[in-house]
Parts: sequence; structure tokens; C-alpha cells
Amino acid sequence: MFRIKLDWPLVIGLLMLGFTSLVILWSAGGENPRLIVNQSLRLMVAFAVLILFSQIRPESWSRWAPMIYGAGLVLLVMVLLFGYTGKGAQRWLDLGFMRFQPSEIMKLGVPMMVAWVLARRRLPPSSLNLFSALIVLFLPAFLILEQPDLGTTIMITLSGLVIVFLAGFAWRYIALLGALGLVSMPAVFNMLHPYQQRRILTLFDPWSDPLGGGYHSIQSMIAIGAGGAQGKGWLQGSQSQLEFIPERHTDFIFSVYSEEFGFVGVFMLLLLYTLITARGLYISYNTKDSFLRLLGGSISMTFLFYVFVNVGMVSGMLPVVGVPLPLISYGGTSMVTLMAGFGILMGIHSHQRLMSN
Repeated sequence: MFRIKLDWPLVIGLLMLGFTSLVILWSAGGENPRLIVNQSLRLMVAFAVLILFSQIRPESWSRWAPMIYGAGLVLLVMVLLFGYTGKGAQRWLDLGFMRFQPSEIMKLGVPMMVAWVLARRRLPPSSLNLFSALIVLFLPAFLILEQPDLGTTIMITLSGLVIVFLAGFAWRYIALLGALGLVSMPAVFNMLHPYQQRRILTLFDPWSDPLGGGYHSIQSMIAIGAGGAQGKGWLQGSQSQLEFIPERHTDFIFSVYSEEFGFVGVFMLLLLYTLITARGLYISYNTKDSFLRLLGGSISMTFLFYVFVNVGMVSGMLPVVGVPLPLISYGGTSMVTLMAGFGILMGIHSHQRLMSN
């Protein structure tokens, strides 16, 4: 593992998540072998990307950050001008042989660029650096929100804001930033599309529209509560097997898992997510380079934010924004992006070990 620059604790944790994904997907997908084959192939591709990114010298990301960020911005503008529209959203570029979602690039490009801007000066950075970092952060976030893609906008914003926090800004600046965020909420709400506004309003009273906007949340909460302490057992969940839960193999797969494995299973899954995040933060903390420390911290915390947003969404504590459960939900794009981030983390760890030796 050391020769190919992989980190055993992270690899084991990620493999456990991949195995859990296949187990619960068999139930959530109605025992459809095609879903298992597709997910297995996507996991293989994601791990291949992880190995590839772990071999790249970590200091290279500092040089490439402006180019990756700039290319991502150009692609986002191209999406708004002549992107492919599907399911009411204009998020893809049609290349003929495949459709490509440029916002996925910015899940790594934005934290890289924010870390690059802040690490160029002495930490903790000045208020001018904070302003520059926020411009870098909110410009692509605005373009992605226009697609519209609220879930990706939230995740990219969080990935940049956690770097601002880790950079060591004074608490008075953080409090000011939080106050500005609260004040701007009405304006941001008015910028959202009507269906996004309904999702937020439905959060406060899903039973006001039980067969419409509140259906997802209500059925998901019923499934989570039905799991009890030990769950109903694998393949035994009534909500999932009777297809009451919508999108049960993608965004709402946590509901299926909760119903079948109960509180004990949920605790073990969240513990695994926490241990993976802790390992990533440990790697980031021990690196001497400011840019790599900020980037590694953002990758680790953003992974945990994915879990927090998805679990909050399916349990009725957050609005439904279309964020998958990392490395568990069916799908390949976000999985590959997350594994690329972990590949960067492993490269940082290997570089640190080589420097120590």
C-alpha cells in the first residue's frame, strides 16, 4: 500500500461503504441484478480514479488550482448558454457520445481555488483575502444555482466555507459572515425556482400536502421510524418492498437502510462515516503545507456534510435538495468525485510520510 501511495485505514473504510452499498441496493432496487452490476462497475471506476489521483504529487494541485477552476467556470457558462436540458434542469453538456456535468469539476475546483487564494498569504488571512475567497466561492455557486441545482450549490458552498473556517479567521468575522447569510436569506429564497421554494416551505409542514410536496418526507420518516432498534431485517422492509419510498435506490436509500437495520445499523453506518472523516482530518492536520492542510480539511469535512445533508433530508430535518448518501446511493458521478478527493488525501499522506523518512 505504501508503494502505490494508499492509506490502509481509508481504503478499508471506503471498501466497507462500497460493500454496504451493494447489500442495501439489492433490497432497495427490488433485487435487480442490473443495478448491482452497474454499481459494481462504478465502484471499480471510482477506486481506479482514487488510485490514479493518489499517485499525483500533492504540490501539483497548488499549481493546477487556477487552471482547474478557470476551466470549470468556462464550462459552467457554456452549460447556461447551450447546455442539455433534462428533467427540467439545464446541467449537462452533450458531447455526442456522453453527457457531462461540469458542476462535478467544481466540487474539487472550488475548494482548491479557495485554499489557493487563502494560502498565498500568511494565515490567518486578512479581510481582503476573505473577500477574494468569497468571490471565488460564490461565482460558480451562482452559476450552478441558475441551472438549477440546489444540492450541488449547497455542497460547493459548504466546501468553500469550511476552508474559510479552517484558515483561522477571527470569530467576529465568522459571526459577521453568518449574520450576512441570515440577512440575505429572503433574497436567496426569491432567487429559487418555485418547486425549490415549495420544498423548503413543505419542510415545516409536510402533512399539508401529503400526496404532493410532502410525500417524500412523510414516507421516508415512516420507514425510519418503523425500523425501531434492530430493524425489520434485510429484504423485510415494508415501506421499501411495497415501493412507498420514492427514489429509494438513490437519494432516499438511507430510509431503506434504516427500516431494515434499525438504530443499531444506523449507528454503525454513521460511526463508519465519522471514522473516515476523522482519518482524513488527521492526515490534513499533520501536513506542513498550508494549501494542502486547507484542501485536505475541506475534502474530509465535505464528505461528512454529504452525510449530514442526506440524512437530514430523508429524516425531515432539511428540505429535499437531491444530495445522495455518499458511496451508498446508486450513481456514479458524485462517487467518482468523492473518490478523487480521497485520492488527493492519500497523496498528501504519502508525501508527508516520505518527507518524515
